Amino acid sequence: MSDTPDPLRSLFQQAGQDGVRRARPAPVAHIAERGRHRRRLAVAVAGLCLAAGTGGAAALSLLSQAPAPVPPAVVPSPAPPVPLPQDRSPSQGPTDAPVPGRTSPPATTDGSTPPGTSTTSPPTPTRTTPGAA
Repeated sequence: MSDTPDPLRSLFQQAGQDGVRRARPAPVAHIAERGRHRRRLAVAVAGLCLAAGTGGAAALSLLSQAPAPVPPAVVPSPAPPVPLPQDRSPSQGPTDAPVPGRTSPPATTDGSTPPGTSTTSPPTPTRTTPGAA
C-alpha cells in the first residue's frame, strides 16, 4: 500500500468525528415509551395466541365426538287396516290361495270370471295302494 493520502479516507474520518460530537443518548421518556409499546404488543400477541389455542382446542373436542343419532323427522304412523271385501266375511278365511299346477283366469273388477274363460286343472293323480279294495 502506498502512503499517499486518500481523500475519501479523510472524509470518512471527519464524518465519524463529527458523529461522535453530535451523538447524545435518547431521552429517558422516549426509551420508556418504546418499552411500554413493546409490552402492549407482547400482551396483545399472547392474548391472540391464547384465544387461538382455546378456540382450536374447543373445535377439536367438538369435531372428535361422534354425532348423536338423529331421530326421524316424522314419526311413522301404524298402517291403516285393510278393509275386507264385502262378499266375504272374516270367518271364511282365505280362499284365493294358489293351487300348484292350476291356472287361474284373470279376475274382473267385480271378482267374477270373464265369459269365455275356462278354469281347467290337470287331473289329480290317484294313488293306489296294493291290497286295497
